[in-house]
Amino acid sequence: MPCGQPDSGAAPARYVLGVDVGSTVVKCHVYDRAAAVRGSSCRKVESLHPRPGWVELDPEVLWSQFIGVIKEAVQAAGLHMRQVAGLGISTQRGTFITWHKRTGKPFHNFISWQDLRSAELVNSWNKSLLLKVIHVIFTVLHFLTGNDRFLAPSFLTFSTHQTSMKLSWVFKNIHEAEEAAKKNNCCFGTVDTWLLYRLTKGSVYATDYSNASSTGIFEPFMKCWNPTLCNLLSIPMSVYPPVKDTSFNFGSTDSEIFGVPIPIMAVVADQQSAMFGECCFHPGDVKLTMGTGGFWNVNTGQHLFASRRSLYPLIGWKIGEDVVYLTEGSISDIGTAIKWAQDIELFTNVDETAEMAQSIADSQGVCFIPGLQVSGCDPCLCASFMGLKPSTNRNHLVRAMLESVAFRNKLLYDIIVKKVHIPLRTIRADGGVSNNSFVMQMTSDLINKKIEKPANADMSSLGAAFLAGLASGFWTDKEQLKKLRRIEAVFEPQKDSEEYRPAMDAWLQAMKHSPHW
Repeated sequence: MPCGQPDSGAAPARYVLGVDVGSTVVKCHVYDRAAAVRGSSCRKVESLHPRPGWVELDPEVLWSQFIGVIKEAVQAAGLHMRQVAGLGISTQRGTFITWHKRTGKPFHNFISWQDLRSAELVNSWNKSLLLKVIHVIFTVLHFLTGNDRFLAPSFLTFSTHQTSMKLSWVFKNIHEAEEAAKKNNCCFGTVDTWLLYRLTKGSVYATDYSNASSTGIFEPFMKCWNPTLCNLLSIPMSVYPPVKDTSFNFGSTDSEIFGVPIPIMAVVADQQSAMFGECCFHPGDVKLTMGTGGFWNVNTGQHLFASRRSLYPLIGWKIGEDVVYLTEGSISDIGTAIKWAQDIELFTNVDETAEMAQSIADSQGVCFIPGLQVSGCDPCLCASFMGLKPSTNRNHLVRAMLESVAFRNKLLYDIIVKKVHIPLRTIRADGGVSNNSFVMQMTSDLINKKIEKPANADMSSLGAAFLAGLASGFWTDKEQLKKLRRIEAVFEPQKDSEEYRPAMDAWLQAMKHSPHW
């Protein structure tokens, strides 16, 4: 029976859906009460590159993929839509669109978090006298008050990853959006907001705290859109959606879409969702995601750490009165670089890479420099290999790429230990690259900590399902969720980190030669 057709004899709602709209794929999993996957579907996200450095997504294609994976997953599970208790949606962060409030027509494609169109604007702001004055003012305020609210602006720098700069670019370069905003007719939305709007045929316009805080436009201390930043960048405050709890009844999908209305019970940013899926509920719990990029998240509980260079504060989730904060550090171009290596046929299947790296004693001095460094401060930096020799073969290149992931994990972990003054508890890894035993073991060796890997690496989907399940009463509380966790492997330190010192020193030296190339 088609999954969207009514069925008067359908069983009670005993399943939840977790959809993850990522940078490279859209996935949907159907979960039962034991959090076992009953059905799945996956479709590739096609990025558009209309100009060098620009990265966009076609909103209609993304919508079609989103609806398609839900229908396919439910059908693969042999279920009917009436059996779905709730839908949880996890989305890539920072990717956004603007549209006309009355017509619903977008002013442009989705502008991806990876997009570099604001590079000139970013460079201009970072060199401006006004930004230097802001640094001085907030440094004085922080010194006089001791309030961490003033710490982040005291060394504020803009980057191309930030939504604020790209949104400012939109209002400077897309006349229709600028005019609509002046008339209070422009809507801004990250992927979650736009999907909610489409799923409810325009009746719900909202986002959640995790997605809002990930834009860089939302003030996590005050829990509101930042009027100071918006005034600075000439972004009208009227464009932003209301911010709701993460685990929350957002309403139901229009019945024409799936044949029956499905309750939308959670929207959440992907990294925060993975954190929730890993059950990192306690202060000091650490989640390491290695997918398109790499993200280290530390649960800081009720305490919000101010931005400190390579780290930044986020709202993890808000459920009722319970607000959980995270500190995050990121590294770019992990999965992206590995996918590129596969495309140029350095290997056939990504599963081969761990064995290729382990088949040789070292990379023979070859170093891989990723497209962006840990801090992500140089958008013009190109990826490169250094130390190539006549004897270099595929195994050396692959090992160098995988080593660069572990080395960057080590750098970021050291920053976290130094700057986050909370004892670190468990470290749990997820994402496609967590399936690589070489990267996992080397990271464990370098940081001298054990790392748990779950049986299911799709933690963003599971986290969205968990949050939806809590809101719908499908699961009762976090303690029940913790009992549903399944660990596939635990990587414990096997080598002294000093054994990697020569290779890491060579890599660090190569990194020093790479900026501004």
